[in-house]
Amino acid sequence: MRNPRDFFAPLAVGAPVPLRELPQGPSRVIHFFDPSNEKMASKVPDILPRIDVILGNLEDGVRADSKIDAREGLVKLAAATEFGETQLWTRVNSLDSPWGLDDLLTLVPAVGHKLDVIMVPKVEGPEDIHYVDRLLAQLEAKVGLTRPLLVHAILETARGVANVEEICAASPRMQGLSLGPADLAADRRMKTTRVGGGHPGYLVRADPSTTDPDAPRPTYQQDLWHYTLARMVDACVANGILPYYGPFGDIKDVVACEDQFRNAFLLGCVGAWSLHPVQIDIAKKVFSPDPAEVAWARRVIETMGDGTGAVMVDGKMQDDASVKQCRVVLELARTLAARDPHLAEAYGLTDTGFAGTGFVGATGQAAR
Repeated sequence: MRNPRDFFAPLAVGAPVPLRELPQGPSRVIHFFDPSNEKMASKVPDILPRIDVILGNLEDGVRADSKIDAREGLVKLAAATEFGETQLWTRVNSLDSPWGLDDLLTLVPAVGHKLDVIMVPKVEGPEDIHYVDRLLAQLEAKVGLTRPLLVHAILETARGVANVEEICAASPRMQGLSLGPADLAADRRMKTTRVGGGHPGYLVRADPSTTDPDAPRPTYQQDLWHYTLARMVDACVANGILPYYGPFGDIKDVVACEDQFRNAFLLGCVGAWSLHPVQIDIAKKVFSPDPAEVAWARRVIETMGDGTGAVMVDGKMQDDASVKQCRVVLELARTLAARDPHLAEAYGLTDTGFAGTGFVGATGQAAR
C-alpha cells in the first residue's frame, strides 16, 4: 500500500498529476459501438448529440478475428471526430487476453488526448488496477499527455465482488464501476442464460390461504442482482467514484429494461449501458429525476430554511436527513439542466434557479 501522502503523486516521471476530484457532468447513458463495424461506426457522429458517453468497444461482442480492426477503427474514428460535450470511452480487452496490452499501447499514444475513460473488464482485485495505473502513467509521460486518463472497472467475477472495496480504492484514476451480469453469472455458476434483468424462477411465494389451502398462491419475481448492485454502490460511494448498471441484453423488452435501469437508479447508480439505440432514451429518462421529484425537493429545502430541525410538508415530516435526500435530487437536476435545455425547462431552472435554496455541491458524475 502506498503512503497516503504519495497517493496522488504521478507514477511516472513526466506523467500528469492524478485528479483529486472527478470532473462534473452527466453520464446517464454509455452507448456501445463496435469500431470494426463500418456501418455502425459511420452513425457515431449523428448519435453524439443524444448521448452522454460514446464507448468504442474492443472486447466481448467483437469477433476474435476483428479485434485489430476494431482497435484501428477506433483510432481512425477518434482522430477524425469532434466529440464536443460527449465523453469518449473505450472498453479494452481483458488483461489476460492476447489483445489487452496492445490496446493500451496503441490507443494512448494515438488518441489518448481525446479519450476520457478506459474501461477494464473482468477486474479481479486491486493488482489489476495497479498494473493499468502504472502503465498508463508511463504512456502518458511518453506521449506528453497533460490530462490523466481515468479507469473504469467492470465487476464480473466472484473474486472481483469479494474485492470490490479494494478495487475502488486502488488508484486516484478510478472513475467508477459497472455491473457485468452475464460474465458474473457464469463465474458464479448461476443458472441463468439472460444478460441482466430478472428471472421468473427466482421468486418468493405467498403462504397458503388459511381458509382455502388449495387455492393458487401468488408469486413475486425477485431481482437476482440486488445484493451485488447494492454492495457495488456502497463501495463506489465510500471511495468517491461512480456506480453504473451494465448491459440489459433483451433489446426488444424495453419495459423490463426500463424497470431494471430504474431499480439501479433508485439504489444509487448514475447511469447504464446502451447496447442499441432504442435503449438510449430509456437510460436518459430513467437516470434523470422526474420533474415532480425535483419540484418536491426544492419545496422541502425552501421550507426547511437552514436545513436543521423538523417541519411538516403536506402531512409528511421532513428533517435534516430529508434535506440531504432532496439535495441529491436537486444536484443531479442542476447538472443535467446545464446541458439539456428541455430538462432545464421541465425542472424550472434558470441561472438563478437555486437562489435561496441553500443548495451547494456537485453531483460527482464524471464527464470530460
